[in-house]
Amino acid sequence: PLMKPENSLKRRDLLTYAAFGSAAIAAAGSSRRASAESTAGSDADSASDAGAATDRRRYKMKKSINLWAFPYPDIMSLKECQQLATDAGFDGVELNYDLESDLSPKSGTKEFTEIRKMAEQIGIDISGVCSFLFWPYPLTGNDPAERAKGMELAGKMTQAAHDLGTENLLVVPGAVHMPWREDHDPTPNDVCLARAKESVDKLLPQAEKLKVHLNMENIFFNGFLLSPMEMVDFVDSFDSPYVQVHFDTGNIMEYQFPEHWIPILGKRIKNVHLKEFTKKGTDHSLEAFRPLLDGTTNWPAVLDAFDQVGYDGYLTFEYFHPYQHFPEALIYQTADSLDRMLGLKQRAV
Repeated sequence: PLMKPENSLKRRDLLTYAAFGSAAIAAAGSSRRASAESTAGSDADSASDAGAATDRRRYKMKKSINLWAFPYPDIMSLKECQQLATDAGFDGVELNYDLESDLSPKSGTKEFTEIRKMAEQIGIDISGVCSFLFWPYPLTGNDPAERAKGMELAGKMTQAAHDLGTENLLVVPGAVHMPWREDHDPTPNDVCLARAKESVDKLLPQAEKLKVHLNMENIFFNGFLLSPMEMVDFVDSFDSPYVQVHFDTGNIMEYQFPEHWIPILGKRIKNVHLKEFTKKGTDHSLEAFRPLLDGTTNWPAVLDAFDQVGYDGYLTFEYFHPYQHFPEALIYQTADSLDRMLGLKQRAV
């Protein structure tokens, strides 16, 4: 339960919130090309096809990874994380705004500009800003103090994104329910929708001025915007190019399929989280999210859907369990998986 966020939030709690919301110079001087297999069949078909020598398709997408996959700040510094991501071959890294770290209300334009310059010197983009803070401070909560704090933090995140040199801010616009927060008072659906629209309306002038996109994330677990059609209606209601979608492949996987959402969301998709999920288990906690390719997501279909709608932005791997030992292995393994998914590495003939 969450009673006093400033004092009681532990790292595991923060990652739990982040799981549902979470939220420059390209590596090697250029954006990497991406690709995927053009067709996908059953497990048996995939297995029988594994030895084929045909080349995979190539797509114009960029590799990114969220900072939660690194043992930051306990073991590695922000600079070390950015350098490791660069060394592993990522184009970008997504940073997380919280209450205590280098990216928090304790920092301002000066500090964020220094982080941006550090990333430029290392040779990696900041692909976006994400945050768990939309859970302890929901924009649609019944507590006016929570809503006010949420709006204050969202404004600070917008400024931080601008100062960091990214045009992408992940926004969780609202929540009917948060089953992981025992103290959360559910918000009626119609009230949630009205408050969410009001909140985004208030954030929009600053975002438009700073040229930062407020990208609404599909969550599902929060009981709000449960279908792609609802998301389309919500985003389009603002009639602004600065309100778009941050599409998360894993958040809907328990009951739905990302390849079904993507064609409907279409050009509204401004940024992407790749979260692997397995439908084979009965554990619906964080453990249902897996390392990339260790799940049941139909990645060839997902990547083909992105290509069909013309998406060529960042594909950001989001994961909440940095390896306890040899943490760099997860980063390199993820980069290798993305290389194979995106066609940067082909099958051995």
